[in-house]
Amino acid sequence: MVFVQRRAMLLVAAVVVALALTRVGGGHSASAGHASPNLRPTVVTVQGGAPGRSVPFGFLGLSLEYPSVEAYAGQDPAALDPVFLQLVRNLTPGQAPVLRIGGDSTDRTWWPTRTVARPPGVTYAITERWLEVTRALSRALGARLILGLNLEADSPQLAAAEAGALLHGIGTGPIRALELGNEPDLYATFPWYRTADGRHVTGRPPSYDMSSLIADFTAFAAVLPRRSLAGPSLGAPRWTRQLGRFLAAEPRVGLVTLHRYPLQLCFTPRRSPRYPTVADLLAPSSSIGLADSFAPYAAIARARGRALRIDELNSVSCGPDPSVSDTFASALWAINTLFEMVRVGVHGVNIHTFPGAGYQLFEFRRVAGRWQATVAPEYYGLETFARVAPAGARLERVDGAVSGAVHTWATRASDGTIRITMVNAGGQARLLSVGVAGGRFGRGQLQRLTGPSVRARSGVTLGGQSFGSPTFSGLLSGRLRSSAVAPAHGRYAVAVPAYSAAVLVLSPAS
Repeated sequence: MVFVQRRAMLLVAAVVVALALTRVGGGHSASAGHASPNLRPTVVTVQGGAPGRSVPFGFLGLSLEYPSVEAYAGQDPAALDPVFLQLVRNLTPGQAPVLRIGGDSTDRTWWPTRTVARPPGVTYAITERWLEVTRALSRALGARLILGLNLEADSPQLAAAEAGALLHGIGTGPIRALELGNEPDLYATFPWYRTADGRHVTGRPPSYDMSSLIADFTAFAAVLPRRSLAGPSLGAPRWTRQLGRFLAAEPRVGLVTLHRYPLQLCFTPRRSPRYPTVADLLAPSSSIGLADSFAPYAAIARARGRALRIDELNSVSCGPDPSVSDTFASALWAINTLFEMVRVGVHGVNIHTFPGAGYQLFEFRRVAGRWQATVAPEYYGLETFARVAPAGARLERVDGAVSGAVHTWATRASDGTIRITMVNAGGQARLLSVGVAGGRFGRGQLQRLTGPSVRARSGVTLGGQSFGSPTFSGLLSGRLRSSAVAPAHGRYAVAVPAYSAAVLVLSPAS
């Protein structure tokens, strides 16, 4: 075994000098980051026989604000935005996508009714047209919906009217759960509204705690339609530590939901590892550490026969910071983070987006009656994950999976196909010697995810293809670049330039 590994390492080293003088996939050279021709390859081995967790169906979904539905899908239920529909389908091939509609707008939305006066914190009204568009959207996609209900208004009657309108207007079939409130752990911190003289008014008093939330949740649940509820939709770790207590008190919660962003713009010192910088986004704490923080809560949910879904996730919270969140770095972060969430047993993730967000995934315009979209770098990372982690595939154990800034992931599909994803989140090119224990594979197919630089906001390609600027179809276009990689002594030599990802697909030998 040692002899074979040494031969593989020598084979990889032999190609380094040539690679250093040529361009490798979409604008990166093997010498990017001052890679040395004498760099020793990293040996990575996919171990068979002990598969890990499987990728749940509907694992990767989107999270939208209430006003975003018509901004993305359009205002005509008979003529929905086809580009948006395709961009959603790309992330859930052969599956029913899970769309969460909520976010901050959850507690600023209502269904106007004669029996309840509009609360001062409510700024958005659900309309009949909104219901028709959302119903048409769910039907076109075959989507399952998680719909937020206003908790911060502190009116069970308002929430019940809202739930009734959603169930009647959209239909009961598409609705997976009703999510009561959005991050109630912040109700006493951030203002729900401002008075005419500029005074901030919070939705709950400073004494609001988990006991208060449980009391609210119980009171609201008693008047809501008999549908599965989602919650507690917490965003802060301090309250999340009491998840077990919450679930014990709330038997109607069928879907456990939490939120998280690894970086935060407001109230964060610049020296903090949570302050938004590209380096902090690509640090292990923002992917491995983030996922590890959810592992005990996934176990708590499973112990109670429920699934944990992180139904609001993205890169930077509390204000737009496109210099970090709208860069190619976010694509690399997204791949690693989604794999890590599968690893720790999270049942699903919804990536949050809305128009004007620093981390928005796409931007739509309608020109001369034709829809078009500009696609952000992060979306390329999501589509890469959707390709390499199909529903039902199992994670394989990888020896040497983490080596410096390089993370290697492997999935095995039901037909035996192995997809190996190598993410280089560092500034130096790396060389990998990749093997699969106990398997017979021939030539592999290699594709790359690249950008002009780690801070690039355009020019990203996946397999040499892009969505262009703009896209009128929602599909990648251009000549597909996929290279064949032959094994030598059962191992594959793969160069991964700085700040890029590579995907090696291996089909079982016939």
